[in-house]
Parts: sequence; structure tokens; C-alpha cells
Amino acid sequence: MIGFIGLSHLGLVYSLATASKGFEVVAYDPDPTLVERLGRGDFPIEEPGFRELFSAQAGRLRYTGDASLLGKCDLVFYSMDVATNAQNESDTGPLEALLERTQASIPGNACTVLLSQVRPGTTRALASGRAKDKGPLYYQVETLVFGAAVRRATEPERFIVGAADPEAPLPPSYRAWLEAFGCPVLPMRYESAELAKIAINLFLVSSVSTTNMLAGLCEAIGADWSEIAPALRLDRRIGPHAYLKPGLGIAGGNLERDIVTVRALAGAHGTEAGLVEAWLANSADARFWALRQVEERLTAAHPRARIAVWGLAYKEDTHSLKNSASIELIRTLTACDIHAYDPAAKIEGPSLPNLTVEPTALATLDQAEALLIMTPWREFQAADPRQVRARMGGTLVIDPYGVLDGKAAKAAGLHHLVMGRG
Repeated sequence: MIGFIGLSHLGLVYSLATASKGFEVVAYDPDPTLVERLGRGDFPIEEPGFRELFSAQAGRLRYTGDASLLGKCDLVFYSMDVATNAQNESDTGPLEALLERTQASIPGNACTVLLSQVRPGTTRALASGRAKDKGPLYYQVETLVFGAAVRRATEPERFIVGAADPEAPLPPSYRAWLEAFGCPVLPMRYESAELAKIAINLFLVSSVSTTNMLAGLCEAIGADWSEIAPALRLDRRIGPHAYLKPGLGIAGGNLERDIVTVRALAGAHGTEAGLVEAWLANSADARFWALRQVEERLTAAHPRARIAVWGLAYKEDTHSLKNSASIELIRTLTACDIHAYDPAAKIEGPSLPNLTVEPTALATLDQAEALLIMTPWREFQAADPRQVRARMGGTLVIDPYGVLDGKAAKAAGLHHLVMGRG
């Protein structure tokens, strides 16, 4: 029996992925309301393939608020997401409380694995404070991506495992779980594994920032980034899967957290990290690209314009609004009458009085003077530019990610703006 403790996005996805490999799973959370929802198949996350996989594997997965059931497990994962505050700093308080609350319920011979992302040095400190009758503690790097979490959890590229002694054999229960996924396992010391997670995200930040910088240069000199990106993907030093799509800055919380963590670590240890400030400046500049376009081309002359917005989530295939460029834009254009649609993200409360949420994408367009496509949902790719033009009052379409077909948009009479296209 394998246990998961903490049923936020991380715990829900990994517990289900574990059940899909044939293991019996106990998934615990102290929130009785959440457990009751999960028992009904009412999940607080949006992930492609999640509900279908749950329908196939539900018989192996038990959600519970009874911590004593963890006593049947020989392998237990702590899988609570560590939230970030407005400054993108981690708040480990809830995780620490969960550790304190559940330690007594875990059998002494069980192997414990920390999946939650923590600051380097945390796992060793936890290991040194563990009772002598408790089994070994490991740290495992999770590299889930919102919108692709099920695929990445069930078909991982590799497992990175932090251990007190990387040379020592892994416990049989943990080794059997790792082997079930059929990917390379990279054991290393605790601190290396903790920093590996951050290193992965910072290399992604580097790709995003460089792409956005060059996309801005394309716009200025009349180049087209979409023509350049294929040449980079064919370079073995960069590769076919590189992050080469311009976007509205870094969002979602996880990448920002790791940038902030590295800046804090460098400050504490006196190492150089000036590149971090450049990344943050680049992200801030990219975040307001769409806002600059609409201000320069519309609201400077028509400050109370009616605007259609497609997409509220910070990226496609998720409902998360964390650091969303779309929400920031709506908050800034307070005088505008904004009508928006998103397939998954929900806005609650009166926090955005200038916003009307519509039931469909096309419903946002009636008499709109501009359309801003802020999240590249696949649903929007199917939109017919002729139908868009027919329902709009104006012709301006600000499409950072190039969701609409550029030639079709031009043929329909739309003024179509894309990041990185001069």
C-alpha cells in the first residue's frame, strides 16, 4: 500500500498516476470537505486526461481524512503543493503543520518521500530531526507542468532522488515504485536534488527570457520570430523541445518562486546572481506587451472602449490565475468595458467591476473595438477570423501567441498583432 499526504494539485495527480501503475493507494488530506468532494469525483483541478484516468483507476484509489489508514503503508509521499505569497516566496507553514500532524501515523519501517518543493537544506534538517525508530527519508524532484501534469506524472523523463547517502541501495518499496515508471533514476545528495528542481526551472526561465527579448527585436526591425525558431530547434545545442514561443512573461508561481529563492540564496551566501534581475525585468516587460499594444492603438484615443478578452488563466489547460497577465491587464484598463471568456478559469467576487464574463468566446465580440487573445487555448485556434470580424465593431486583434491564422485574419480585414512579428 502506498500513501499520499496532502491532496492539492501535486498529490491528486501523483496519487492517481501511482494507481495507474497498479498500486493500491491511500490518499489522505486533513480537510474533510475536500475529501468528501473527491469521494464524489468532484475535483478542484483542471488537467487534460485526469477525469478519464480516474474513471479507469478509481478502484485502486481511496481518498480519506483518517490518518490512521496510513499505518498500512510501506511507502508514503508528502505531496502538498507549497504555495507562494505576493512576493513569490514559499510558505512552508502548512507543509510543516502537515508533517507534524501525520508523523505518528506512519509506520516505523515505512519509507517517506518528500515531493513538496522546499528550499535547499530543508530535507537534511528534517532527516536530522527524525525519530530513530522511523524509516529513511528521501526528497524527490517533481517536474509537473500545469496543463500537462497527467502525462508528465505517468510518463516521466527521469526521477531525481535526494538521499542522505546516494550510494546506499533504495528500500525495496521505493525501488519498486520507481521501476514501475520505466525511466532513469538519478540518486544524489539532498541538497543537489533540491537545487536540481530550481536549476531546471531557471534554465526554462533563461529560454523564455531570451525568446521574449529577441521577439521584441523582431518587431522593431521587421523580422518574424516564427521564421527563426525552426532554425534554433534544428541546432543540437538547443533542441526540438526548447521553449522558443514568445509569451507574456513568466507566470504561474513556480518559476517565479525559484527565481526569488536563488536571489535569496545568492544574497545569503555572497554569490553573484545579477542575471536574476535581468530575468525579472524581462518578464515584467513581456507581461505588459498586450497592454502596451491596446493603449497605443486604442485606449489612448478611446479610454472607455469595449474590449473582448479571450483567456483569463495564466496559460492554457489550467484554471490557475496565479500572476496572470490577463488579469493584470483587466485590472489596469479600469475605464474599459471588458467582456471575457475562459474555458476553465473562474472569477469570483466583485474584484474586477469592469469585467463581464461571457458563456462563449464569440459572445464577447459583439461591438467590441478590439479582441485580445491572452491565453492560447486550443479552442480559440478553431475560431473563424471572418466570423470574428463580422461580430466585432472594430478590427484590432492583439494575439500575442499567434493563435489565429495570420493570413486568414488579414484576409478577413483584421489588424492582427503577434509577438515577435514585425
